[in-house]
Amino acid sequence: MSHRVMFLNGPNANLYGLDKRGTYGSESFASIEARCQRHAAEIGLTLDFRQSNHEGVLVDWIQEARLSSDAIVINAAGLTYSSVPILDALLAFDGPIIEAHMSNIWKRESFRHHSFISKAATGVIAGLGALGYQLALSAVAQLLHERQTTTEHL
Repeated sequence: MSHRVMFLNGPNANLYGLDKRGTYGSESFASIEARCQRHAAEIGLTLDFRQSNHEGVLVDWIQEARLSSDAIVINAAGLTYSSVPILDALLAFDGPIIEAHMSNIWKRESFRHHSFISKAATGVIAGLGALGYQLALSAVAQLLHERQTTTEHL
């Protein structure tokens, strides 16, 4: 059985790779998505990879995930540090949630050191670029496998 994972990206993630010297590296958003899709398929996940610049759309997708997905990976981008609505939606999700950031948010401006998303997250991966996205998918696969194994033994 293939587990379904919704991978949500917040504001400006679609701009990854456009500034070669920028914080997020030179790999384009489309290339990162393709990399994640390949990795998900290799580890037995079905991946729904999405991006929006709008907080309400992200909230709607998290609510949708309650019925369509077994886990969520989220990089809420700038909304990480300000969005109580995204936090509340994530708290209503009953499955693993991995918070992923391309950059190391603790090496950046001090306002980025507090994440609302972390309160709902099972775990956080930051600072490893697109590799972190792949690691987040691997973590989700392992968490879902452990959850399934535990459920089967009850």
